[in-house]
Amino acid sequence: MPITKSAKKAIRGSLRKRVFNDHNKRSVKEAIKKVEKTAKTSKEEAVKFLSSAYAAIDKAAKRGVIKKNTASRKKSKLARSLK
Repeated sequence: MPITKSAKKAIRGSLRKRVFNDHNKRSVKEAIKKVEKTAKTSKEEAVKFLSSAYAAIDKAAKRGVIKKNTASRKKSKLARSLK
């Protein structure tokens, strides 16, 4: 348990950051699943969702939730799945 005042403040900050990070990760996962699910039935429909998935991935990478190379890998995998 934190004892000092600064340690208690750091705990509050890390909990707040965790909520934002979890939200960003969840939005990335949901966007990817949406594209992959629609790609099984209709490639044309999946292309429509692709830009929103790219936006979610880029936003997460920009905010440091996922690394830049991870974002590139996820985007590449999505693009390959639509070919």
